[in-house]
Amino acid sequence: MCLIIFGLEVHPQYKLVLIANRDEFYARPTQAAQFWEDNPNLLAGKDLQGGGTWLGINKKGKFSALTNYRDPLNIKTDTPSRGELNTNYLLGDADPLKYMFRVQFKASQYNGFNLLTGDKDDLFYYSNYSKSIQKINQGIFGLSNHLLDSDWYKVQRGKLQLETYLQNNSKIEISDLLAIMEDDSKPEDDKVQQTGLSLEQEKMLSSMFIRSPKYGTCCSTVLLWDKKDHVTFVERTFLEGSHHSINEYNFQIEH
Repeated sequence: MCLIIFGLEVHPQYKLVLIANRDEFYARPTQAAQFWEDNPNLLAGKDLQGGGTWLGINKKGKFSALTNYRDPLNIKTDTPSRGELNTNYLLGDADPLKYMFRVQFKASQYNGFNLLTGDKDDLFYYSNYSKSIQKINQGIFGLSNHLLDSDWYKVQRGKLQLETYLQNNSKIEISDLLAIMEDDSKPEDDKVQQTGLSLEQEKMLSSMFIRSPKYGTCCSTVLLWDKKDHVTFVERTFLEGSHHSINEYNFQIEH
């Protein structure tokens, strides 16, 4: 993913409300979110080039999501796919904290990443740039290609929009949450994040929803996890910035 905005224990009906955009080169082969044929308890998209996923949840209540940390001056070659950090957790037996300690031990093998792992009780965050495991408590949070709750325009804008929506709507509409993630507004030049790219590139990447000739937002995801452990998972896919398909999955977490 390239933008994840989520509220934890901030709505009377839901323990987790999450909206996210995955930004990628349009040519990169991808499988839309579905229950995996070889692992039918796992609901996730699949990166057909790297083999992992950017966001997923399984029927046992394990959730994981990842964003890349953008640092173009320090890219290593021949590193493992960061998407496996999600699938290794979702398909394994470790609880989220124990898994984060395992990731921390081998984090230097990967290019920069931000990782969220959780279950029905806890949610944790780790980045191999901050190098510390953080337990996420109640609140509204944003994660893009920098550290959790950075001051990036898209992060702060997404947090404000989700917070405002949840405060003003006791009944959540999927279409409203998807609409938030199609916000393509950009900041003034002096408010654009700086990660080592040209101003033109940085500005293209500064919006919540990204459009460009070869790279942009390929899918938006809504994940609603209610306090009775029912999960609603919706993914809208895009072809070069235009709506392509939308799929919804509903299931009960197994106890």
